[in-house]
Amino acid sequence: MASDLGEAFAEVWTTSRPAETGEHHGVVYAHDGEYLLVAGRIAPTGRYTEDTRAAYVAALDLMDTLGYKNCFRMWNFINDINADNTEGLEIYRDFCKGRAEAFELFHFGDKEVPSATGIGSQGGGIAFYFLASRSAALTSVENSKQMAAYHYPRQYGPRPPKFARATYLASTHTDRRSGQVYVAGTASIRGHETLHDGDIVAQVKLSLDNIEHLISDENLADYEITQGNSLLNLDNIKVYVRHRSDIPVVRRMCEERFSPNARVQYLNVDVCRADLLVEIEGIVA
Repeated sequence: MASDLGEAFAEVWTTSRPAETGEHHGVVYAHDGEYLLVAGRIAPTGRYTEDTRAAYVAALDLMDTLGYKNCFRMWNFINDINADNTEGLEIYRDFCKGRAEAFELFHFGDKEVPSATGIGSQGGGIAFYFLASRSAALTSVENSKQMAAYHYPRQYGPRPPKFARATYLASTHTDRRSGQVYVAGTASIRGHETLHDGDIVAQVKLSLDNIEHLISDENLADYEITQGNSLLNLDNIKVYVRHRSDIPVVRRMCEERFSPNARVQYLNVDVCRADLLVEIEGIVA
């Protein structure tokens, strides 16, 4: 995801339990009895539907085999995300088709899909990693000001993106008032339409406003979740910016609204729609 070594960083998920690692039909994994991390890579190809479906099937089959059926977060890093495949279909839409087909094979209903990020990358092909739990209670959360992505009209591709705007992961030790909110990649979209084409300042503001509303009590009340969240509670943030020259203004706007203690990474990559300039994700603990 980094353009040079100076921007490189590692994302490390930690556990206090012993971890077991392995490989399963081309995907690699680590698990500790309660949480599972599974990751894989799809090699560059002229068409991604079939290979995406196969890779996702391998990962979902592993979850079933090991007993981690509560998937709460997915990341997908797609090289040339806005380019066309050999058949003239945008690569992101090509990927979405394969993902949807894999979900259907494992009977993932629309309201059961986890939060996800689908974003550009510097590496070839597609890299992905998922987080799943064995016993934690999950709630898929939508933003009342946005159309659910899985209901997007056909203008966005043969199969709509299958993800939730956020996933609420309830604590295994307390009630539903205490847990984590995993915020999906969020951009300048209201309803299903991109707003503020070409205006980086307006797009950043709307992206932040969308997250603020998504994690608010007003929005979470529909799911019987009350936490009193604001953008000051967001952490482990990734900010994806299409044009490197926009990063300073994006950083300044984000620093005005995030906690000064928040961990934030800024990455110069393409975004899932050609008219989107920025996408933001994070976790509320």
